[in-house]
Amino acid sequence: MGEHEAILNELARAVVAMDEEGAVAAAHRALETGLDPYLAITEGLSAGMREVGELYDRGEYFVPEILICSDAMLAAIEVLKPRLRIAPDRKPVKVILGVVEGDIHDLGKNIVKIMLQAAGFEVQDLGRDVPPKAFVQAARAAGAGIVGLSTLMSTTLVSMEKVVRALAKAGLRDRFAVMIGGGPTSPAFAEKIGADAHGRSAKEAVDLAQQLAARLPCLKTE
Repeated sequence: MGEHEAILNELARAVVAMDEEGAVAAAHRALETGLDPYLAITEGLSAGMREVGELYDRGEYFVPEILICSDAMLAAIEVLKPRLRIAPDRKPVKVILGVVEGDIHDLGKNIVKIMLQAAGFEVQDLGRDVPPKAFVQAARAAGAGIVGLSTLMSTTLVSMEKVVRALAKAGLRDRFAVMIGGGPTSPAFAEKIGADAHGRSAKEAVDLAQQLAARLPCLKTE
């Protein structure tokens, strides 16, 4: 195993082990050895967070563990950030995320946010109980990207449909992919309201976001 590969593994292990000190030390070693900071994040820290997501999905890790792992990852990113030079083809994709109007349950949304950030997305978190017009305003400001809608209440499913319609009415639908998630949602419901994808977990949300970003022409560097 080469030195850089060993450091990438060390970064991933530190995140999974909730070892902030170890993650920071590995980040410093990455810089000292000339490892590309972008690779340190995407193939080291983010790989660790993907494993954390799998542990969460299997019921081995819970929200407190995810938050501590995220702290370790973010501390290491702060070390790498000053030396990070993102190439044009690595331009971060913007994701506008929020719990739809009528629902204040944001735990799932917060976990998805952490996982998306770990994967290199630029996330704008609108919070909870977000009306359709707020999603539209954020989308106009962002220009292009992905809109992520969350709810845990069947009574607020209609709010998801309203957001999709509002984006279309504002002429933004061709510049934004829409993904939805939450307990009462389903692939069939996503198709019914005109959303592009449905995710069942935080890890799946990241996979879907990456697929959507690759498919949406306007997200490519112009």
